[in-house]
Amino acid sequence: MDALLNGGFLFWHWWVLGFLLLALEVLTPGTFCMWIGFAAIATGGLAWLVPTLSLAVEVVLFALLSLISVGLWFKYRPLNRNEPETGLNQRGRGYIGRVLTLNKAIVNGIGQARLEDSVWRVSGPELPSGCHVRVIAVDGTTLHVEKVD
Repeated sequence: MDALLNGGFLFWHWWVLGFLLLALEVLTPGTFCMWIGFAAIATGGLAWLVPTLSLAVEVVLFALLSLISVGLWFKYRPLNRNEPETGLNQRGRGYIGRVLTLNKAIVNGIGQARLEDSVWRVSGPELPSGCHVRVIAVDGTTLHVEKVD
């Protein structure tokens, strides 16, 4: 250990440490080790460019680069992604806009309609059986409908 600390710690040791941290990042969830790995690789690059750096300076440089890289990641990471909702795994959302025929009249706001291979509970205004309705919303297994003119 003394030989390593007294000049035996070379630039490529930082690169090995950096690539080990990057490999650890691949094997574990999250993105924390990646930034510290980049700091280790950058420290190795600086130690290669300036071979007279002492180990203490390299360690301080590594610590500073680690703090800076992790701090920049926290500052610029996306907090909420404004991606459009795809409706994935929400089967009922694909039924909005479909026109159905009521199997049972809507009485007290509740009725039934056949959609594809199943019978769905529908809610809407009082309408007789056989009336055409359009799906305007989905709430769990209940389709909210309105009368089609």
